[in-house]
Amino acid sequence: MSIADISVLTGAAVLSALVIWYFFLSEKEGARVAVTSGVQEANIVVKGGYTPDVLVVKAGRPVRLNFNRQETASCSEMVLFPDFNKSAKLPPGETVTIEFTPEEPGEYDFQCQMGMLHGKLIVEE
Repeated sequence: MSIADISVLTGAAVLSALVIWYFFLSEKEGARVAVTSGVQEANIVVKGGYTPDVLVVKAGRPVRLNFNRQETASCSEMVLFPDFNKSAKLPPGETVTIEFTPEEPGEYDFQCQMGMLHGKLIVEE
């Protein structure tokens, strides 16, 4: 094995570790959801992921999430909230609203139907 081969393999290993850390292991600060007329409401852009992808809400108060899909990738066609038994189709260029009331504090994941795009809803007391 030549020095060039070793350099390429080492670089690939380092880049792989950085990608894994960034997408799966790094802690992201949650965006606090604004309260409008008694409803916790947030606008989420869907383009290569969810922005913001971590939302912080209060338990026992209604939540309204407005998803605006700005791409045509097939993975982002739907958003699923399995813990709340909610899902919605997201047509490109349109805003789709999902409403529910989280009763129990905790962390709840949401994702696309393929499981490639991920987000988290943090419900606090």
